[in-house]
Amino acid sequence: MTVGRSRCRMRAATAAQPLRFRPRTALLLAATSLFGVAAFAWPLVVSASASANTAHSGDAPWILLALLPLVLAILVGEMADGALDAKAIAMLGVLAACGSVLRLASPGVAGFEPTFFLLIPAGRVLGRGFGFVLGAVTLFASAMLTGGVGPWLPFQMFGAAWMGFGAGSLPSCRGRREIGLLVAYTAFAALAYGALLNFWFWPFELGGQTRISFVPSAGVLTNLRHFVTFDLTTSLGFDIPRAVINGLLVAVLGPAVLATLRRAARRAAFDAPVMFGSTTGASSQLLEP
Repeated sequence: MTVGRSRCRMRAATAAQPLRFRPRTALLLAATSLFGVAAFAWPLVVSASASANTAHSGDAPWILLALLPLVLAILVGEMADGALDAKAIAMLGVLAACGSVLRLASPGVAGFEPTFFLLIPAGRVLGRGFGFVLGAVTLFASAMLTGGVGPWLPFQMFGAAWMGFGAGSLPSCRGRREIGLLVAYTAFAALAYGALLNFWFWPFELGGQTRISFVPSAGVLTNLRHFVTFDLTTSLGFDIPRAVINGLLVAVLGPAVLATLRRAARRAAFDAPVMFGSTTGASSQLLEP
C-alpha cells in the first residue's frame, strides 16, 4: 500500500507539461516579455515636453497586434516541434473558456475577479510556458465576451501572462506547504497585477501638477515614490479584495483543482510519442484462408 502511494506521488510529481521550456519557447517567451516591459516603460524615457497626447490610447492597438502573433508563434513553434498536440490545445481552450466564464460572472466591483484563481493552479501544474500562454489567451477571450476591449487590454494580457508564468516557476512542494505557497503567491500576484495595471496609464493620468504625478525631468527614485503613493492612495480598495478573494479560493478549492489538473495531465500523456505501426501483417493474416 505504501509503495502504491509513493508511486502515485512520483507520477503526480513528474506529470508531463504540455508546453515544455524548449529553447525556441524560451526565446519567444523572453522576446514577448521584453516587448511587454518596453510597452509599459517607454513613457518613462520620453522627453520633458511629452504630453498626454502620447498616451497608450494611440499605441495600444499596435501593441495588441504585435502581442497576438507572438503568442501564436509560441503555439505554432511548439506544434511544429511536435511538443504541442491536440490534447494540449484542447486543454488550453477549456481552461481559457473557464477563466473567461469566471470573469464574465464577476461584476468587477471592489476587486472581485476570480479569474486568477484558475490561472495560478493551471500554471503550477502545467508549467510556466503554458501558464504564460493561458494568461494571455484567457484575458483576450474574456475581453471579447465582456466587451472589455480597450487600450488597457494588451497590458492586462501581459499582467495575466506573467502571473501564470510565475505560478509555474514556484519551487516544488506538496500538501499543505504547496497550498500555503500558492495562497501567498496568489495574494502577492494579485497586488502586483493591480500595481502593474496602474503603471500603464499613470504617466499620463495626472499631468505634472501633483505630488503623485510622473515628472519626466525628475529622478527615478522621485518618480518611484510618486508612483507608490499613487498606487497606495487610489487602488488598494480594489487590489486588497482581489488578493483576499483569490487567496481564499485557492485555499479552499485549490487542492481539488490541483488534483483534477494533475489527473488530467497524467491521462493526457503529453510526453507519449505517437507511433504509426504497419498494418500490412495484420491485413495479410486476415486474408489468409
